[in-house]
Amino acid sequence: MKVIAFNGSPRKEGNTFLLINRVFEELEKQNIKTELVQLGGNQIRGCKACYICSKNKDNRCAQNDDMINDCIAKMAQSDGIIIGSPTYVTDVSPEVKALIDRGCLVSRANNHLLKYKAGAAVLAVRRAGSLHAFDTINHFFTINQMMVVGSIYWNLGIGRDIGEVKKDEEGMKTMEVLGQNMAWLIKKICAQ
Repeated sequence: MKVIAFNGSPRKEGNTFLLINRVFEELEKQNIKTELVQLGGNQIRGCKACYICSKNKDNRCAQNDDMINDCIAKMAQSDGIIIGSPTYVTDVSPEVKALIDRGCLVSRANNHLLKYKAGAAVLAVRRAGSLHAFDTINHFFTINQMMVVGSIYWNLGIGRDIGEVKKDEEGMKTMEVLGQNMAWLIKKICAQ
């Protein structure tokens, strides 16, 4: 069993990273392997709507000059997917948006490549706007027929400066329970 997480923040060890790692701690307690991919800060192109992925049906985006095809392959090989993002003007980072747009088309073009996987959004936010970003990621999960994992509150943590999210006790507890819930769901899915 494995969970792949994508850190959509250009701050490699910032608040989004800290929230994802809190989820990872719980997954690892349940003997679920974890892997973090640093997405934010990389040069990633958005979807060109060329639909070559629908013609080729090779589990790949036609654009080959960035890391998205590697990310799609990692998602396909995992039982669970975490997409983490800071909140940028009430939405996800541009790198996350590119991942979900291109990953969605590739998945749907290839017999719903991500179907029945567990998915969890993780958001870092300074003040407001994270619910729209949360919805953006969850829409990616639901249109791909994935199982969305929830917690005791929306999957977000509050903090602006690096490390500040650790002071958000409710946010950190939410990540802890999110990891427990994701482990439970993945075990159920894998038992099928």
